[in-house]
Amino acid sequence: MIDWRGAALGAWRGTRGGPTVTYALIAACCLLFVISPVSGLSPGYGTGDELLAAQGAYFRRWGVVPAELMSGDSRALLTPLTALFVHGSWLHLLGNMLFLYVFGAMAEERMGPVEFCLFYLGTGYVALLGYAVAHADSEQTLVGASGAISAVLGAFLFLFPRSRVTSLFPFLFFLPLRFPAWIVLIFWFTLQWMAARAAGAGPGVAYLAHVVGFSVGFLYAWGRFRGGDRVKVPAAATEGESQP
Repeated sequence: MIDWRGAALGAWRGTRGGPTVTYALIAACCLLFVISPVSGLSPGYGTGDELLAAQGAYFRRWGVVPAELMSGDSRALLTPLTALFVHGSWLHLLGNMLFLYVFGAMAEERMGPVEFCLFYLGTGYVALLGYAVAHADSEQTLVGASGAISAVLGAFLFLFPRSRVTSLFPFLFFLPLRFPAWIVLIFWFTLQWMAARAAGAGPGVAYLAHVVGFSVGFLYAWGRFRGGDRVKVPAAATEGESQP
């Protein structure tokens, strides 16, 4: 569960106008979802089979189809970017935006808005591309910001390893417990890696994109900031769930 008061304080700490890129990304994803056929809010897409057809066409147009991307189709080369703003359900959208809100603000503060924007888009592209390369023959459509947000988590692990995160773990009876970010995020990454090894190319969660995104995000932060100061004191303001 999220301590919203603490998360909001962390989001604004050290920034004059707030984490503008983080907020802009959240707003863009939410707006595009609401006007898409996936939200079910626009009567113009019809109902029943007509709505399902519209949703399928929407995913295929803006999402990543690995087989098409690997074929070198010029249009498909842009889909790892457009797919970052497409989500498959309300739950998919809200889960991703929650993690972007909690972890993106401090990462943006450390990187600066321009660098953070380029980092988010670039690592998101690489994460989806990595999945497509591993499943080059797949016709299943891949959508969502999870790869980019996983990169944010990877960067956060390097930049703020001792930030304290309030998390719920099923095997601890869902008790809200506080742990250093490095414990929570390494545990999360391990789960994604294990799930990626067991998953195929069919419908479901693209765990491999999470693994690629997290790894690229961590390596970027390590290469970019290893010579500078890292936040070593506990940051009580940043709190999030262990599972996105």
